[in-house]
Amino acid sequence: MSVDKIKELGKKYENDMVNFLRDMIRIPSESCHEKEVIQRIKKEMEKVGFDEIIIDPLGNILGRIGNGKRVLVYDAHIDTVGVGDPKSWKYDPYEGKLENGIIYGRGASDQEAGMASMVYGAKIIKDLKLFSDFTLWIVGTVQEEDCDGLCWQYIINEKIIPRPDIVVITEPTNLNIYRGHRGRMEMSVTVKGISCHGSAPERGDNAVYKMAKVVNEIEKLNGKLKDDPFLGKGTVTVSYIECNTPSLCAVPDRAYIHLDRRLTAGEDKALAVKQVQEAIKVAGVEGTVDILEYDIPSYTGLVYKTEKYYPTWVLDPNHHLCKSSVKAYKEVFGSEPKVDKWTFSTNGIATMGMNGIPTIGFGPAHEIHAHAVTDQCPVEHLVKAATFYAKFPQTYCEG
Repeated sequence: MSVDKIKELGKKYENDMVNFLRDMIRIPSESCHEKEVIQRIKKEMEKVGFDEIIIDPLGNILGRIGNGKRVLVYDAHIDTVGVGDPKSWKYDPYEGKLENGIIYGRGASDQEAGMASMVYGAKIIKDLKLFSDFTLWIVGTVQEEDCDGLCWQYIINEKIIPRPDIVVITEPTNLNIYRGHRGRMEMSVTVKGISCHGSAPERGDNAVYKMAKVVNEIEKLNGKLKDDPFLGKGTVTVSYIECNTPSLCAVPDRAYIHLDRRLTAGEDKALAVKQVQEAIKVAGVEGTVDILEYDIPSYTGLVYKTEKYYPTWVLDPNHHLCKSSVKAYKEVFGSEPKVDKWTFSTNGIATMGMNGIPTIGFGPAHEIHAHAVTDQCPVEHLVKAATFYAKFPQTYCEG
């Protein structure tokens, strides 16, 4: 099938994609509150004519076209972060403003644009009968902003669909091809002291003073972590601190910090915990290190508890998935793609990081607008992404 025909249909469905994305933006859909946007996606999938549509017990929506042997998946998380101070936005974050070929609003880049494009990529496949021996699942996942990968742990562990052969993550890549990113984990450090009256602090043991020593060593640790030539440097930062005290006239008897640890290639949770334990020891205090857990109910009420450890993943540039992605890009756009990685974390931590399913990234919009008051996606990106999503399965299956 001529790529020109695919492009022609991509342009034909431009207004449908624009309207679909603007509708999704208009529906607030923060993590654990995605029910209404899931129903809007279901409506669009029905309009397009998907062969099967599933909303699983966690609340993810999964739409199927085709019935071939190879199972290909496109993933877009459709939950968003909040908007912060609405006054800091140039446009109403829930308007879905369209101006000068750009759609603005919360979720435009991260990452409801990916959903709009991949639904219409699937429609182009259906219209042109671009099927070979594959089944394509278009998946809108929930709770990613709260707990990346939880959705795919559920889908895979509970066998909601057959185990995918490959996954395409449609997070924003600025229409580049991404083949990995650093992992992350959330840890806590707790130190205990002895409380006493604040008028005589020498009678007690101030937990805040002890924690201050630990924080100093964590800051030093950040400069000692591994640096990978592709993924970049591992990092750790204190992102939250609190203490317990009987009153504001007393010495605190407990202090707590939350650590955001980014893991580069060759780093895992055992290493990260050991490094923090060593930092506490160097600080000369006693403290406990814990990996935190996520146990917040989805919008359906289901609790699917998981550890807040999100493994690093990298796809080999010589893997067939990477090579076929590059080939499809050249076929559609007639140029050499930039092959890179995300700065942030995605559902790839579960598909490839935990389960070893080959995963690649390609999505509309630029990641610099994710979580920002500039959240936006060019209309041109919606069309281009849809044409890539339409062409890719055929190219992949030919190899």
